[in-house]
Amino acid sequence: MRHAISKMPDGTYAAEDFLDDDGVTDQPVKIAVTLKIAGSNIDISFESTDRQRRGNINAPYTFTLSAVYYVLRCVTDPVIPPNHGCYLPVKVYVPEGTVLNPNPPAAVSSGNVETSQRIVDVLLLALHKAMPHKIPAQSQGTMNNVVIGGDVGGKGFTYYETIAGGQGALPNKKGEDGIHTHMTNTANTPIEALELSYPLRVERYELIAESGGNGKFRGGLGIRRAIKVLTDDATLSIQSERRKYQPKGLLGGENGRAGKNYLIRNNKRIDLPSKVTKHLEKGDIVVIETPGGGGYGKRA
Repeated sequence: MRHAISKMPDGTYAAEDFLDDDGVTDQPVKIAVTLKIAGSNIDISFESTDRQRRGNINAPYTFTLSAVYYVLRCVTDPVIPPNHGCYLPVKVYVPEGTVLNPNPPAAVSSGNVETSQRIVDVLLLALHKAMPHKIPAQSQGTMNNVVIGGDVGGKGFTYYETIAGGQGALPNKKGEDGIHTHMTNTANTPIEALELSYPLRVERYELIAESGGNGKFRGGLGIRRAIKVLTDDATLSIQSERRKYQPKGLLGGENGRAGKNYLIRNNKRIDLPSKVTKHLEKGDIVVIETPGGGGYGKRA
């Protein structure tokens, strides 16, 4: 690890990015980082990150460390087995009371699934300034958490899924379409399995054309998943990101398309925010359009 870090140019590199909101207010949430590379050591500070919020986007310190270690493994030597020695050259400072090291009783359920993604994004942006031809453009930056729960004939059900999106383009190839990236370990739920298990029907499941940012290498495409509710008693909850702020392209590549959440009720569209809980009626169609990845490099 020290050998890999010593190949990086010494210097101080900073970047910032934003979460759409905290789910309680519409105010964006700033995630800011400063990296200092000196020889075989890296000091990482999140001192300028926003204070903790009322909403559940706060990330416990352990989640923040996991995201930091993930990024450093990606840009150094991702092949060697994880071990304590990998992290000895790294110092991480996260002030207490910030959104990345909150004090109890902060709400934290989105910290792992959403805020961790933005930590990765902002770290890669900072490292791009040190290694501009090694870092990919931003991927979708969200897990698009969807929960539909309710009751059928006195028997309760809960459907929970995370939905893939576009991967950021790499310095040497386009981003993958419809794939989970970075801080996630979930996979596709087959339509047949979903419909056999729940009072739901998948109306559409497709890649979104032109949702990846253009460039020398195109960003990956996002996904449109439309789910129809077949029961009278159901509630929807969504925790998502990148509905306001697009995944960034790099070195002249265009940004990926932002995601969208909406409900179709009686043939009318009802736009939904990135984080919402809403009662559903029979026949409602929940539509999740996930973000595309950013493009890399200028088009020829």
